[in-house]
Amino acid sequence: MDRTIAIIVAAGAGLRAGGVLPKQFARIAGRPMIEHSYGALADHPDVGAVIVVVASGNEQQVAALLPGVTLVAGGVLRRQSVANGLAAAAAAGATRVLIHDAARPFLPAAVIDRVLAALDEHDGATPVLPVADTLAKGDGVLGDVVPRAGLNRLQTPQGFRLAALQAAHAAWPADEDATDDAQMVRRLGGSVGLVQGDAMLDKITYPQDFAAAEARAALETRTASGFDVHRLEEGEELWLGGLLIPHDKGLSGHSDADVALHALTDALLGTIAAGDIGTHFPPSDPQWKGADSARFLQHAASLIAERGGQIGFVDLTIICEAPKIGLHRAAMVARIADLLQIAPDRVSVKATTTERLGFTGRGEGIAAQAVATVQV
Repeated sequence: MDRTIAIIVAAGAGLRAGGVLPKQFARIAGRPMIEHSYGALADHPDVGAVIVVVASGNEQQVAALLPGVTLVAGGVLRRQSVANGLAAAAAAGATRVLIHDAARPFLPAAVIDRVLAALDEHDGATPVLPVADTLAKGDGVLGDVVPRAGLNRLQTPQGFRLAALQAAHAAWPADEDATDDAQMVRRLGGSVGLVQGDAMLDKITYPQDFAAAEARAALETRTASGFDVHRLEEGEELWLGGLLIPHDKGLSGHSDADVALHALTDALLGTIAAGDIGTHFPPSDPQWKGADSARFLQHAASLIAERGGQIGFVDLTIICEAPKIGLHRAAMVARIADLLQIAPDRVSVKATTTERLGFTGRGEGIAAQAVATVQV
């Protein structure tokens, strides 16, 4: 099976951007630039690992920003930095690689999808945007207009079959640099497919680019809540937080009655004003009888992704006397993070009781409430 590893090239000095720090460490939308693209790649379900290529002396700074990340030393030239990253990716079992510039912080998941899909037919793939402005020659005085038909602006991440890109690097003249890897594969005779890019991927090069990047990052933050209750009955399985938990009773409902995932689903749907869980999965529909509630949660997450949104954080509180949730909290966090394709530190699972008051206190049922925050 294919294994995709992403390589973020962050070994440049970034001098043209101004400032006292290399631009990959400058803050955009409240976070260091490199954190944005790293998060997008690390959270993508088809990316198995992320390698960051850094300049000598910057290792500790990157490690502090991205705990646990694999770091590789950069070279003098960009081509050499990529080659070092390719060697590390090959050692980690990669068959496909994504090469991404750290100076392009805002990376939509849909672009990654398109690049990887193109590798089914090509040796490489690059996202592009058509040139919209009129082009003309001239140095101080206007010269001839250059036809723009068929011209494209190349972006990253560029994707490749690892063997094809390694061969291109091996054949490239030692005294010549390359501004991107797609031209290297093409010169060797490889096929490089073009896929639709995104204006969000515009590169940050000069000081004035930071203001434009901040404007692109101006997503709206939305928060919504969800609540659900199900009855405990003998003879039923207890599904809670995406886990099958041993217990003398289980929750009764049309689906698997996972109150935790139902509350989270309603919270996510609320952030985009998309109704509630019954709107999308009506209990009157027999196809949802005994259904895995993970499908409901992933559906809500997909609706947010379709709108270009990102899930920032989810918080879940389970209300019951038994079973004891603490024994299962870590596994619930891991399961929910996997379903939503977000980092586990963006998932909070808590539990409380009602001091034996009410239906939960009498052990008649379990309730759950959730809060979700997204940027969309």
